[in-house]
Amino acid sequence: MIEFAIETARAAGSILLEKFGRITSVTKKGDIDLVTEADLASEAFIIERIRSHFPKHSILAEESGASADPGGDPGLKWIIDPLDGTTNFAHGYPCFCVTLALEHDGEIVLGVTFDPTRDELFAAERGRGATLNGKPIRVSETDDLGNALIVTGFPYDIKQRDDFARHLTKMLLGARGVRRDGSAAIDLAYVACGRFDGFWEEGLNPWDVAAGYLLIEEAGGHVSYYDGSRFSVYRPPILASNGLIHSQMRSILN
Repeated sequence: MIEFAIETARAAGSILLEKFGRITSVTKKGDIDLVTEADLASEAFIIERIRSHFPKHSILAEESGASADPGGDPGLKWIIDPLDGTTNFAHGYPCFCVTLALEHDGEIVLGVTFDPTRDELFAAERGRGATLNGKPIRVSETDDLGNALIVTGFPYDIKQRDDFARHLTKMLLGARGVRRDGSAAIDLAYVACGRFDGFWEEGLNPWDVAAGYLLIEEAGGHVSYYDGSRFSVYRPPILASNGLIHSQMRSILN
């Protein structure tokens, strides 16, 4: 099934590349949350692929929501973001991806994130490790926040989040550097392969984090809530790290 996910993500990524820089329609889901024709085309393709190969599986997709065959298997669900980084995409900034995960009885068992601009395919299966373009990846070995490169995202409702500025300021003062790329799925993949040492963000959705959550765990990292409790893709916020600086990041976020 991992090969199916990889092939699907790569093909959907090709759709995004074909439309990159050629978008003619951009609409809004909120004040700043965008949808483009590329989101819709990529999602339609992914859903059609899943329906043709696994018609009894449920689907949770960013643009079309949840769907399931009444006679299907409720324990198997695909979680899809057809274009993570839509604002970047709409502005011609080449930092976006396709990401999809498979959930089995409430546990994420498969995750794939494909960045078509760099031809980088991150994949993970529960208990089988994580890879980048087929080669095993591991989280970084940075054990001091002062030497760490951290990444975050700005929630759409940032004006209503009183703690965000305080958290960001403390991370900026405590870490070697803090980045904001505008694609949570890529950020999480970069933690998994050691490019970033840690990540935190509020207000994300299941399709933003499902694949990345598994990538990091399978690459030897740790994912939790700010208080260290067990994480669920269905409830933000998220704290992810190489595990070695997790408690240091928690002390700031708490």
